Amino acid sequence: MSEEATAFLRARRRPLELVIFDCDGVLIDSEALSNRVAAEMLRADGWDISQEEADQCFIGFSFGAVKTIAEAHLGRSLGSDWVTRVVARVVEEMRLGAEPIPGAREALEAVTALGLPWRIASNSSHMEMDAKFGRLGWIEFVAGRIHSAAELVALGGAAKPAPDVFLAAASAQGVAPAHCLVIEDSVAGVTAAMSAGMDCLGLARHGDGADVRAAGAIPFRSMHDLPDLLRLALE
Repeated sequence: MSEEATAFLRARRRPLELVIFDCDGVLIDSEALSNRVAAEMLRADGWDISQEEADQCFIGFSFGAVKTIAEAHLGRSLGSDWVTRVVARVVEEMRLGAEPIPGAREALEAVTALGLPWRIASNSSHMEMDAKFGRLGWIEFVAGRIHSAAELVALGGAAKPAPDVFLAAASAQGVAPAHCLVIEDSVAGVTAAMSAGMDCLGLARHGDGADVRAAGAIPFRSMHDLPDLLRLALE
């Protein structure tokens, strides 16, 4: 278990009243799949981008943001329906291939057992999350806890790295941002949590967590460690 995260949570003095989970990369191992679909479509549109480059450039961003990045690179519009088309393809892929992050379901169950409310706040659309959670048989488990930045964007809000979706989750639970703890894995998500005034643990499964640490999160290595970390926050 991360000594840095352990020390941070032991030193935390604000009551913990809500845990907010990102979806992709924290609960569902779906980021590489989404980025693969986006990269395939962008190659068809003339950007010779590899899977590795897509993973580096797009992690944590909404497809609307990916479209903006791609249009700046290509110097032209991808069309008003590009996001709709990529989401449709991603939904089909998720229905067939979405898998959980190791320890994610157990972490959610442990949070429930600790008596802590939890919510999910993602840049993904409800359609995408329904496909992912449906594939895993989690629909009833997560029902009523999901917040989509895509829904907020349609109402004039913004996706991560803006704080809107985290603030919406806290508001729905009736909890002040200072009493929330966000579980994220991307710089965009950590930036959103910091902007929302929330503490953040950064899941770093494949590295030292330097990127999420620089954005303001406290890194930890495995979702299997989260229950014990949260117990420290409640002591």
